[in-house]
Amino acid sequence: MKNVFDTLEERGYIEQVTHEGLREWFEKEKVSFYIGFDPTADSLHVGHFVSAMVASHMQKAGHKPIILIGGGTGMIGDPSGRTDMRSMLTVEQINHNVECFKKQLSKFVSFEGENAAVIVNNADWLLGLNYIDFIRDIGSYFSVNKMLTAECFKKRLEKGLSFLEFNYMLMQAYDFLVLYKKYNCSLELGGNDQWSNILAGADLIRRKEQATAFGLTFKLLTTTEGIKMGKTAKGALWLDPNKTSPYEFYQYFRNIADADVKNVMCMLTFLPLDEIDNLCNVEGEKINEAKKVLAYEITKIVHGEEEAQKAQSAAEALFGGGADLGNMPTTKIESLPISIVDLLVATKLAPSKGQARTLVEQGGITINDEKITDVNYMIENIEDHIILKKGKKTFHKVEM
Repeated sequence: MKNVFDTLEERGYIEQVTHEGLREWFEKEKVSFYIGFDPTADSLHVGHFVSAMVASHMQKAGHKPIILIGGGTGMIGDPSGRTDMRSMLTVEQINHNVECFKKQLSKFVSFEGENAAVIVNNADWLLGLNYIDFIRDIGSYFSVNKMLTAECFKKRLEKGLSFLEFNYMLMQAYDFLVLYKKYNCSLELGGNDQWSNILAGADLIRRKEQATAFGLTFKLLTTTEGIKMGKTAKGALWLDPNKTSPYEFYQYFRNIADADVKNVMCMLTFLPLDEIDNLCNVEGEKINEAKKVLAYEITKIVHGEEEAQKAQSAAEALFGGGADLGNMPTTKIESLPISIVDLLVATKLAPSKGQARTLVEQGGITINDEKITDVNYMIENIEDHIILKKGKKTFHKVEM
């Protein structure tokens, strides 16, 4: 079986490693590793997709995944990559979010077999800690001067870093220590924004247990311009179909920039690299065929083959002609007449009336291929349905 380090490297995941000998370590033994997810919402989003894919590749190579859900650390909030403090969640909200995450992650890792994945919740060991004992036992291994040099804290110092958030690094390092002792977990994986926290955990194990612990970070999903992918006009691109429909999910990846197709295909699909090369090493409009494959494969992983086929069919109905419109995002309205501004808000093609007016005035809206530029335009009649179009690529069906 191919060394998983080579797989991760060839597909463009690896950003940093704590030890140069990590590849050889994977060659010698099957390891237990962990990846953490803070349950700050009731769904994973596309930013978590890379973590889930890395866990899947690792498990397929024979290594054992430990999926850590941050029911405890989620009550503090990770300051990494943020300029403001996260909103505080209740225990009930966090427990609900944990259950949602478990269901979604089961699409990426298996909880059966010899190297079955396990899910742990750090609330189990964090919420019952005695603060004095914790600070004496764990805090003594941390230098405040060194912590303040970490990127996750440096970015926050100007606007203000709460002592609550300052504890986050200790909590995450303690997670690694607990998993090392309980599951013999010697490897933590995470996005490159987690580098400081991962180093802290590995160092804590080295100093407290006189043992070697490893860390590996992978690249965040970004465009060629370095902008994080997964942001839409409605917000994050969620894996929950009730938050982002399979059609919208499909369309997002169908419409990414040409220059991003190969990288996303390597990181977010399981297609062989030689097949990816054949699809992407083309010129001009031929890259659109690669985008169709990309959108289908990613939607299939997250939502299943049936939903991927429905999304593909709906897209072909709009761009290829002849397919069923039944899978297109649809809004049913209760009464007519309705203004174009109110309709855009009702269909969520615009988040507010002000932005709806701007879209209309700029010529970005059509109804059944007729451009609408009058913000006072009224829809008086809908016989069967109308197709509302925003820009060139966003379609929505409206019915009574």
